[in-house]
Amino acid sequence: MRKGETIFTIGNDAMTSGAIAAGARFYAGYPITPSSEIAELSSVRLPRVGGIYIQMEDELGSMAAVIGASAAGKKAYTATSGPGFSLMQENLGMAVMGEIPCVIINVMRSGPSTGLATKPAQGDLLQARWGTHGDHGIIAVSPSSVQQCYDYMIRAFNLSEKYRTPVVFLADEIVGHMRESYIKWDVTEADIINRKKPVCAPGDYRVYDFSKEPDGIAPLASYGSEYVFRINSSMHDETGTACNTPENADKFVRHYMEKLEKNKDDITIVNEFMMDDADYAIISFGCCVRSARAAMKIAREKGLRAGVLQLVTVWPFADRIVADVCGSVKGVVVPEMNLGQLSGEIRRVSKKDLPIVGVNKVTSEIITPNEILNGLQELIK
Repeated sequence: MRKGETIFTIGNDAMTSGAIAAGARFYAGYPITPSSEIAELSSVRLPRVGGIYIQMEDELGSMAAVIGASAAGKKAYTATSGPGFSLMQENLGMAVMGEIPCVIINVMRSGPSTGLATKPAQGDLLQARWGTHGDHGIIAVSPSSVQQCYDYMIRAFNLSEKYRTPVVFLADEIVGHMRESYIKWDVTEADIINRKKPVCAPGDYRVYDFSKEPDGIAPLASYGSEYVFRINSSMHDETGTACNTPENADKFVRHYMEKLEKNKDDITIVNEFMMDDADYAIISFGCCVRSARAAMKIAREKGLRAGVLQLVTVWPFADRIVADVCGSVKGVVVPEMNLGQLSGEIRRVSKKDLPIVGVNKVTSEIITPNEILNGLQELIK
């Protein structure tokens, strides 16, 4: 662990600090529980570093403002929860189509609709992947501790800038509101990735031309600079001009997927706990990882060799890593505060007839270690 100031606080606070440490200087949002502390803290802290905070009239406008700020060259973010995330989906699609770097924090809560407004859940996992319409790629990162709220927020901005894509920071109410210590380590230039800027003459600039780029990512100029360009939500060519040919549509839709799929090894983050000799795996994300690790410890004390795989990057899905784990164990337990969204992905990539037990809860109560242990016992019957 790197040295820095030790702070005792909630996850939403650490997320805000991580965003500003990553270089974010613009926030537009509409307060909604259980993410409201991020808006409140951003309103105080951003002006101190020369940034701007705007409370918008709704989540549609918030996402539009974030896109505009990013297009003008600023690292931008917003925060919301369930219903607000639903309202952001149209403009999230605009960010995908325009290849606009930005970070959208979703502190998940109970649903559907307004559900139990302040209570925890993990029902937005598939929405983060497929909420906006059409084929597209997306990156979604999910923390399980206050420390990870800080660390992985910086990582989320780096991925967004590197791959010219919106990144969803998929937290949950328990992680957002839990209070524990974290180390706010000092961020240096070496820790930060900024978007690639054009070096060509202004007249030669093509905002979506990735064909000559070794990494497949086109440089992004800033609005207001000497580079004049369009960001278009409709199908466009390399210049941003509308182009409705089948060949062009095929080229760009595949690009939105492939630029992330081809770089999974760089994007994907997982944490393994005692998996080297594990007979059984507990695979989870977010707050459930905490109960999973406690269950693993109890199981080991009883002679049952269990390990935990934490999926930090939930999208793109860690197909190869999860498939390898499934191929090395006798069974898998999947605790998640929904009715099986992660379990479905694990079953999809498992290459053998592997018993997979879901531990699912939609009561807005945390899944306990004992409930996960019961899942392990079900595997070994």
